[in-house]
Amino acid sequence: MAETRLPITLLTGFLGAGKSTLLNAVLSDNCAGKIAVVVNEFGEVGLDHDLIEATDEEVVLMSSGCLCCSIRGDLSDTLAGLMERRESGSLDFDRIVIETTGLADPAPIRQTLIVDPYLARNTMLDGVVTLVDAINGQATLDAQFEAVSQAATADLLLISKTDLAHRRDVKALHTRLEALNPSAKILTTREAKQSPALLFGLSGMRRGSETENVLAWMTRETRAPMADPLANLSGLSQSTSKPTLSPHDARIETASMQLEAPLDDRVFDHWLDTLVAVKGPDLLRVKGIVFLKDIPTPFVFHGVQHIFDPPVPLNNWPKDDTTTRIVVIARDMTSKELERSFDMLRATKAPPQPDVFPGWQKTEQKNWP
Repeated sequence: MAETRLPITLLTGFLGAGKSTLLNAVLSDNCAGKIAVVVNEFGEVGLDHDLIEATDEEVVLMSSGCLCCSIRGDLSDTLAGLMERRESGSLDFDRIVIETTGLADPAPIRQTLIVDPYLARNTMLDGVVTLVDAINGQATLDAQFEAVSQAATADLLLISKTDLAHRRDVKALHTRLEALNPSAKILTTREAKQSPALLFGLSGMRRGSETENVLAWMTRETRAPMADPLANLSGLSQSTSKPTLSPHDARIETASMQLEAPLDDRVFDHWLDTLVAVKGPDLLRVKGIVFLKDIPTPFVFHGVQHIFDPPVPLNNWPKDDTTTRIVVIARDMTSKELERSFDMLRATKAPPQPDVFPGWQKTEQKNWP
């Protein structure tokens, strides 16, 4: 089944990281179609006035055909209002980009898109893009745990101001970000400005996603070899050494596992139920590709804290691959605690539990091959 929901990209990063400059570059390029940008205040975005064609009290229309709308009140109301005007034909756009304030935690916005019935039916989170300043990024990560959380939960990390920073500092920041978020792709904003399409199509939760796209969303290591994202920075190469963690970084732990045999659905539900019950507020992201016994189609799932997207069946998955892959990014959990939780998935039986993740049973059989 093809994806029909409108894609939404969440753009985060602390003040001064360069979100405004990146947005202007993206809005002047038509590779992703017409974009509606939702911001907190126009003054924070610094839109290029040469792009502006006309305005009303809610929406700025740019010469590229893109839109910019400020958040007026509740985010759900703002997004629903844009969607309704799109459906009525009064506005025309192909995707939405939400630009957050520097201190914003991405989790509540993710959850809004899942729990709001109208938005859940009509939109999908296409990815989280986080900018990190090459000059001030290390100090910001040391001082602000919110910045660490933004980096740890991103689908794409963009290092900005690399032309102004010493290449040694850029390399150190790149290495630190790799340790914080092993599954995110890391590029420079220069690359993103040259190819704005790199910001979109990041999520593995799209209906009808191809195998390589889902694997790319799961972990950096499963992707096909790519050009070194720092190759254009005076010969910089990626470092494989793990940096010394700051107190903030040490609060973030990432763990992943793979299981070759399909899981008993009761075992999976018991594991997820226990993890959410014990550490729900500290689950920054839980995502995976899951094979269950007696179900021919694998599922991709994703959650933040105790809120989970409806699972999406992967109808085009290769029949010879039955590997379950799960990644957990958590706050204030040790790697040993995460590994012990994975031991529950290796069990062959689970005690009776209420069905806390019933999406498997509700998935329409007609979507299965």
